[in-house]
Amino acid sequence: MASTSNMFLYSLTILPPSAITQAALGAFSGKKQQEIVVAQGSRLTLLRPDAAQAKVQTILSHDVFGIIRSLASFRLAGSSKDYIIVGSDSGRITILEYNPNLNKFNRVHLETFGKSGVRRVIPGQYLACDPKGRACLIASVEKNKLVYVLNRNAQAELTISSPLEAHKSHCLVFALVALDVGYENPIFACLEADYGEADQDSTGNAYEETEKMLVYYELDLGLNHVVRKWAEPVDRSANCLFQVPGGTDGPSGVLVCAEDSIYYRHSGRPAHRVPIPRRKGVLEDPNRMRTIVCGVMHKMRGAFFFLLQTEDGDLFKVTLEHEEGNVERVRIKYFDTVPVATSLCILKSGFLFVAAEAGNHHFYQFEKLGDDDDELEFTSDMYDPDPMEPISPAYFYPRPPENIALVESIDSMNPLIDAKIANLTDDDAPQIYSVCGSGARSTFRILKHGLETTEIVSSELPGVPSAVWTTKLTAEDEYDAYIILSFTNGTLVLSIGETVEEVSDTGFLSSAPTLAVQQLGEDGLIQVHPKGIRHIRADRRVSEWPAPQHRSIVAATTNSRQVAVALSSGEIVYFEMDSDGQLAEFEEKKEMSGTVTCLSLGEVPEGRVRSSFLAVGCDDSTVRILSLDPESTLESKSVQALTSPPSSLCIMSMLDSVGSLDTAASTRSTLYLHIGLYSGVYLRTVLDTVTGELTDTRTRFLGPKPVKLFKVVAQGQTAVLALSSRPWLGYSNPLGGTQGGGQYMLTPLSYPALEFGWTFSSEQCPEGMVGVQGQNLRIFTIEKLTENLQQEAIPLKYTPRKMLRHPDNPVFYVIEAEANTLSPETKARLIENAKQNGTNGDVSVAGMTELPPEEFGYPRAAGHWASCIQVIDPLSKTLLQSVELAENEAAFSLAVCSFASIDPAAQYLIVGTGKDVTLSPRSYTCGFIHVYRLLDSGHTLEFLHKTKVDAPPLALLPFQGRLLAGINRDLKIYDLGLKQLLRKAQGPNVVPMLIVGLQTQGSRIVVADVQESVTYVVYKAQDNVLIPFCDDTVPRYTTCLTMVDYETVAAGDKFGNLWLVRCPAKASAESDEDPQGGHLLHERAYLQGTPNRLTLQAHFYPQDIPTSICKTSLLPGAREALVWTGLQGTIGLLVPFVTREEVDFFQTLEGLMRTEDAPLCGRDHLIYRGYYVPVKGVIDGDLCERVRGLGNASREKIAAELDRSVREVERKVADARGRVAY
Repeated sequence: MASTSNMFLYSLTILPPSAITQAALGAFSGKKQQEIVVAQGSRLTLLRPDAAQAKVQTILSHDVFGIIRSLASFRLAGSSKDYIIVGSDSGRITILEYNPNLNKFNRVHLETFGKSGVRRVIPGQYLACDPKGRACLIASVEKNKLVYVLNRNAQAELTISSPLEAHKSHCLVFALVALDVGYENPIFACLEADYGEADQDSTGNAYEETEKMLVYYELDLGLNHVVRKWAEPVDRSANCLFQVPGGTDGPSGVLVCAEDSIYYRHSGRPAHRVPIPRRKGVLEDPNRMRTIVCGVMHKMRGAFFFLLQTEDGDLFKVTLEHEEGNVERVRIKYFDTVPVATSLCILKSGFLFVAAEAGNHHFYQFEKLGDDDDELEFTSDMYDPDPMEPISPAYFYPRPPENIALVESIDSMNPLIDAKIANLTDDDAPQIYSVCGSGARSTFRILKHGLETTEIVSSELPGVPSAVWTTKLTAEDEYDAYIILSFTNGTLVLSIGETVEEVSDTGFLSSAPTLAVQQLGEDGLIQVHPKGIRHIRADRRVSEWPAPQHRSIVAATTNSRQVAVALSSGEIVYFEMDSDGQLAEFEEKKEMSGTVTCLSLGEVPEGRVRSSFLAVGCDDSTVRILSLDPESTLESKSVQALTSPPSSLCIMSMLDSVGSLDTAASTRSTLYLHIGLYSGVYLRTVLDTVTGELTDTRTRFLGPKPVKLFKVVAQGQTAVLALSSRPWLGYSNPLGGTQGGGQYMLTPLSYPALEFGWTFSSEQCPEGMVGVQGQNLRIFTIEKLTENLQQEAIPLKYTPRKMLRHPDNPVFYVIEAEANTLSPETKARLIENAKQNGTNGDVSVAGMTELPPEEFGYPRAAGHWASCIQVIDPLSKTLLQSVELAENEAAFSLAVCSFASIDPAAQYLIVGTGKDVTLSPRSYTCGFIHVYRLLDSGHTLEFLHKTKVDAPPLALLPFQGRLLAGINRDLKIYDLGLKQLLRKAQGPNVVPMLIVGLQTQGSRIVVADVQESVTYVVYKAQDNVLIPFCDDTVPRYTTCLTMVDYETVAAGDKFGNLWLVRCPAKASAESDEDPQGGHLLHERAYLQGTPNRLTLQAHFYPQDIPTSICKTSLLPGAREALVWTGLQGTIGLLVPFVTREEVDFFQTLEGLMRTEDAPLCGRDHLIYRGYYVPVKGVIDGDLCERVRGLGNASREKIAAELDRSVREVERKVADARGRVAY
């Protein structure tokens, strides 16, 4: 990174990508349980399906800082644990093992075989493992194949051989699979095409005659080499292979899937062929052939079957009838329809995991296997196996699912098309509004920062309680027995059972309010009220300690053996339980300097008789730590000055990341003092268990109300519930040593504000929380600690293209367009025709009714477009209006504009459309600009008129009371007329290729080109001209842009880069000086471009295509940062550094992390982040945050290099995120 750079940004991921590109099934923990490892962007994620709860849990997510090209799981013969093989862009093969104790991936082998990067001749694109775990083959798209022999040594460790080559030049690979041959020599099957002759022949005849071959490669384990054993031509459209079980389980061989057909092939065996059934119905094109895009084979005792999926999402069940190794016939029948998947996994527990290509991933349970239904079945007896012979098509009627039932839908934002950030609900933090998905499964999503809560009870109370507690009756009880509610004039006790009801014979004093409740010793109960302490024994004997005269108790804290109370006179009285279960008062009272506002005792540590510290908060804005050891009782140990009086204290031990990855990681905890202030600030500080010193204080502003703190349990770990203007939960991140494993998180709950809270445990709800809100008693639980962004979805009709917010009101406009899809009016016409003609007598009910498109998709037809404009209210989560576009038009751009020449107050929605558009190669008949008047504060659209233009406008923008449109290479300015838009100015050929984006400030317009970066244009009103004056030196395929300031633009491109460019100050000033722009017009062009060039400020490769970028802040009071969203569902952040000292710290840390925590798959981190252009001015926060997951030795080494303590380094890294993001 150039040290001369004057702009530095810190890159963070807020939401990792949710698109799954690969998935592999295996028992990676070494237990009987099956897990799924998936590749999401550059992350390897381990998912554990829970059959009992029918849920999928994320166990671990690890960023490998590389592109994961292929994944496979394998198991050595006789072992019970699966390993993971990863083919990445590092030019190396990686074998990983999952360590369940430390919850991390360990690298077992890393073998280099070629250059880095995704190239056609470097292996890594295809990967197949022998089913018996003896060898794996890793292949490139062209020429190279390497076979690695896998074995184990005397210590039972996995060993890997040097690679055996099976190269063949001029040979393209389409698919690769390992054959199941039992314990004979391993065989790998490939779909290959040799283009050697076609390359030499200029007439093109050889290309026409090129055959696609099914080739077997055999690894001879005795001679240790690979031979090309068998090759035979297959259908030219063949695209994928599936392994057929062999050995004792089946006939071996492969299924070859091609367009419209599925073949069974094996050397020395007859071939079989079945058609891929097509959908039948009035709206379906009967001649459209289907291909198989995904599939899975599942073995059961003595049987196996395949589920193969077409591009419509239909699943077909394929079975083979075989005798003594010979296949007699192949059968195929319709099974069910699921979303189109990139991977399918069938679990032994009877579940199907669908990693969807777009939209949410689905987890289904098998109801039955479709054996005994009356679905039409096709067998290979009826069809000729020769691929040259045409096949008569087979048809079926799709139907709602019968064989599988959806049990869980896993949120996925892929593909994320556009996003806007706004605070429409008047919360303290803004929300993220996005459009994502494709086809009828598209959604408009609202993302809020918060943990999901599930409400169990909400019941109204007779009055307004001030506090609530729960308590057990004896120390051995598993569940709570009572809920105690304190009112201003009394106390109410409820018993917890099948129902919750009031009880009066508990021994509690009901005529006074309560300050604290505690289960004491073996079987006693304590109630602290303003006039004394009540000790209730198991046999209902009650002993009372009265408060001294003219004084009352103002604060109290208890644990299972100790009680401390503060009197109104500022004295502290301390009690400890003696050997016979009595409360013994300590003789001396400790006087404090001011009024005591709050107290806290920690829990009694395991094996001790007392907690050794008492924290006391006073109204002079201090917290003091008093010792409770018998030698030095109530002596002051340390004091912490605060910015405001403390309202609540809580001493508790929590899991800590410092020293997390020791062998005793789970037991490693630290004692913390949590402090809540009246000003709404929350502090967490480490309390030294020996000296009582307070160190390493972290602060966070929670809201304008005083903070109250309570100890609760969430997902099996102790956590702190902090209540201010909204409830927050402080907990340690459960996702292991990655993504800040063990990192302390403070996240709001998506729940109404509570006045008081406590932990709650009953049979129905073992880990709940109870709280009071106004007159209501509420009991709730927290389901998932791993997801801190809540998603709510509103369904859309077609694939969204762009979204826009109304300038003043909480309304969003979304334009949607679906290619090769019948529009509603065409569908209505086809159904009408069918009813009149009664086509072929096939006007059955099944053919006429359209199935729900969100499950079955829309009927396809080449050359047609379906497109609409939808108005969405994000507050009521409703669709307000939907406007269909007619005559094969598709919407591509939109803007909300007001026209100064007519009525500056009236607002119009402008939509740019194209007619008869073909996306590739690009063609169209013409474009239109539709104008809609916005009525009813933006809730309804009224069509005004449309204007025909030469080409579809891909960018529209309001500009100085007019409309700016980018049409092909030209910039045009329009004003509103009565019948159509009137062109007022034109800048011809402003960019070299095609305008795709516009931004403006003042008279300056920044124009994004589809492949030539951005150009700065200035508008001169006097001469009514648009003059380009500055452009870029590098062709960047721009996808989104935003102006950071008047000179600087941040943008992303379609290769997955983020960059900032700046206009030189001199050129910028010159462009604005001359009101007529005369010298700009006549200035000499430089190298076929504008006179000036932009300078690159920052460049970074986040490995996701940015689809939107904006400058905003995500937390209340946080600095502004650049928030970008990526196509695969990523949300990221670029935060500017303020001081040079911070830059130096993080630059050094990043450099040390590159060596101490080298990426898992062997990619060089610096080269990876500078894939297309060397990284400049950006520090990778995701790498810096991994410092918490390192072993102690590495962390201490890094801290020593940085001249800080380990805690300081971690604190700086945590603050870098905590100040600006979640």
